[in-house]
Amino acid sequence: MFRTLLLTTLISMSLSSPIFANPLILPLWAETPPNHQESELEETNETSGEFTLIAKVQTPTIEVRKPSPANSIRRAVVICPGGGYGFLAYDWEGVDIASYLNGQGITAIILKYRLPEDASNIEPHKTPLLDAKRALRLAKANAEAWGYDTVGIMGFSAGGHLASTLGTHFDLGDPSQEDRVEKFSSRPDFMVLLYPVISMIEGITHAGSRENLIGEAPSEDLINFYSNELQVTPETPPTFLLHSSDDETVPVANSLRFYQALLENDIETEMHLYPYGGHGYSLAIGKDRLSQWPELCARWIREVEL
Repeated sequence: MFRTLLLTTLISMSLSSPIFANPLILPLWAETPPNHQESELEETNETSGEFTLIAKVQTPTIEVRKPSPANSIRRAVVICPGGGYGFLAYDWEGVDIASYLNGQGITAIILKYRLPEDASNIEPHKTPLLDAKRALRLAKANAEAWGYDTVGIMGFSAGGHLASTLGTHFDLGDPSQEDRVEKFSSRPDFMVLLYPVISMIEGITHAGSRENLIGEAPSEDLINFYSNELQVTPETPPTFLLHSSDDETVPVANSLRFYQALLENDIETEMHLYPYGGHGYSLAIGKDRLSQWPELCARWIREVEL
């Protein structure tokens, strides 16, 4: 009871208080997260090589990092780090990206989302999307207090799958909810998808992400539901895509199919394909012209018509 009261107070303060610690870390859920079941799992935060990897997430959070008010362009992005739905590359595809975006006047909100493991999830495949929806609602509920007018979603690799799932499976909120946050739509205003997993179809998908999300022998319904190139509608948000043709982990066909679906639905989209780069390069520092992608992306975020 005390924990619930404390978390509710923290979220409530974030919605109304002008005092802002930068960065600000908030729990996603004031009470036990939906689709959660008790287990013996404990969250891990480890350094593997040069990366900080978070796994077995039990308490999902958002970490809000704001630019200085004088530099703000009043746009925000929720960032979904990748990791094959098995871990989160939290610094590589989260903190480092947030720092760059802040330098471009963009508020960055890093999502530490729960992963679809069996022990602490009732229906594992549902959990990441539940957390992504909640993150967008929190971002929208706090837009005035945190200093922006629009909020998009950004995702890397499997985080790109989560971002594109939100962009094709959002809802409009529930006005009857007592929780003010749940009244807001979970539709992002735009999407930024970097070397993303898009499809769950064999031969196109990333096998590890697919197995972690929907299991070894998923039904056709689950495959189709999470093959986001099949879920694009005229309501899908404008999208920025980046991929490398030599990506042997997540085939470039994922982005190509999504791009085609966006065009067929008259969705504003910009795609950048590079002949090299492989997979998982974050800001691509030192990778010749590939390292220009963050600038191209920030310009698109500034200029995209919403």
